[in-house]
Order: sequence, then structure tokens, then C-alpha cells
Amino acid sequence: MPPLLLLLIIVLGGRTDTPLESRPDWARYYDHGALNGTFLLWDLHEGTMAAYHPARADSAFSPASTFKIFNSLVALETGAIADVDDTLRWDGVKRRIPARNADHTMRSAMRSSVVWFYQEVARRIGAERMQDFIDRVGYGNRDIGGGIDLFWLSGNLRITPRQQVEFLKRLHDGDLPFSSRSIATVRDIMVVERTNEHILRGKTGWADQDGRSIGWFVGYLERGNEVYLFANCLDMRSEKDASLRLGITRAILQDLGLIERPD
Repeated sequence: MPPLLLLLIIVLGGRTDTPLESRPDWARYYDHGALNGTFLLWDLHEGTMAAYHPARADSAFSPASTFKIFNSLVALETGAIADVDDTLRWDGVKRRIPARNADHTMRSAMRSSVVWFYQEVARRIGAERMQDFIDRVGYGNRDIGGGIDLFWLSGNLRITPRQQVEFLKRLHDGDLPFSSRSIATVRDIMVVERTNEHILRGKTGWADQDGRSIGWFVGYLERGNEVYLFANCLDMRSEKDASLRLGITRAILQDLGLIERPD
């Protein structure tokens, strides 16, 4: 890649100038607009980007566990974790979700969103190397204040839904300062669903920020040569709303004819 182009990517953080089309009709997926949230969809094949609640698409929130995508890339690149199937021993502290109270690999930790695993990974990476990669990629506001094992949870890191899909496009394109091996491995562990028609990759997140519970589901859908990047970001009123992170995403993609409805 030419040095000037690389510099522009770093400075701009992968920013796209694709116009954002407003989709107020998507309010029906958010309790007819009573639930505060946004859904951003970027169709790379058509070169279009659409969003329900466009202003929120450019509002910054804690990435919470969606940061596991980035954390995984840095861990593999630095050797903090040699392989996604290497095991870290559970620390013995019992958490609310039983699946997290066990030994984990990166593959299983991504699937079960195991916070302690990725906190240990971040400690192994260290603040200096983490900040270097954050700056080189231009991830969110680039602020890792608040502790090396907390900055993406209760610390200072913030990212907008638009920045999420811009980062994911670069992951899909392989346009990031990581090896092809690290990128391919992380793409693989992000797979949520694979059918004969499509591959759905993504990661959920749940952050407590400014007295609100912020829910995320970010990722991308591949249908042959077509790619659709998305970010669902909503204020969750209770734990019952956690299922809406995936539920709203699936409903919109189904209604657009991009994924099949269950039999």
C-alpha cells in the first residue's frame, strides 16, 4: 500500500463519505420508536448506507464486548495468545453467567463473551502496545484511559455505530495493520451462523454508561459476493431487551430478504 494512502487511512480511521439515508420506517422494530436505538446498514454491493435514527449513528458509546474483535486481533498479532485454541485457566471467581465459569480458549471466549478472558489478554498485551494499535487503526476516540483491563468496559473508550461498520469493512477487506493470519482467524471466530446461502459474523456488547444500559450487535453478512455491514445499538430497559440486539438485526435482514426466515 502506498505510504500516503496508509497515512490517510490512519488519520481518517477508515472514515467513509457514503451518504446516510434515513429509514424512519425501521422504527417499528424498536417498539414503533418507543425504544431508543439505531440500526445502520451498509450495502457494499450497491454502495449505500441507511440508518434508523441517523443522529445516533454518529453518537459515541462504550464498545463493551464488541471490542473483543479488536482485542483478539492485537492478542494474536503480539503473541499474547499464540492460537485461538490455546486455553486460559479460569480464575475461580464465579460470575453470573455459568458458561463463563470455566477454562476458555479465545474461540469459546468470543462465543460466550467471557470478560475475564479478554481482561487477561489485555493485561498481557499491555497499555503501550494496545495504544499503538488503537492509534494505528484509528479505533473510536482512541482513549484507553480507565485501566488496561477496563477501558472498553467502564473506561474512556468510545465508538460510534458508523465507526463500528467502518472498522468492520476494513476487517472484511483485510485493510488493517495486522497479518493476514490474524485477520482470517478473527473473521473465523466471529461466525455466528453459516448456511448454504449466507455467513453471518458479529459480536454483541452490553455496557453500563451514564446510567444507561447500552446494547450492541455489530458485524457483517456475506451472501456470495454481496456484503452488508451493520451496527445495532440500543438503550436496553431491562435484561429482557438483551435478546433484541440479535432479534432486531435478524428481523431487518429477513424483511430485506437478505437472510432466510426459519421454517
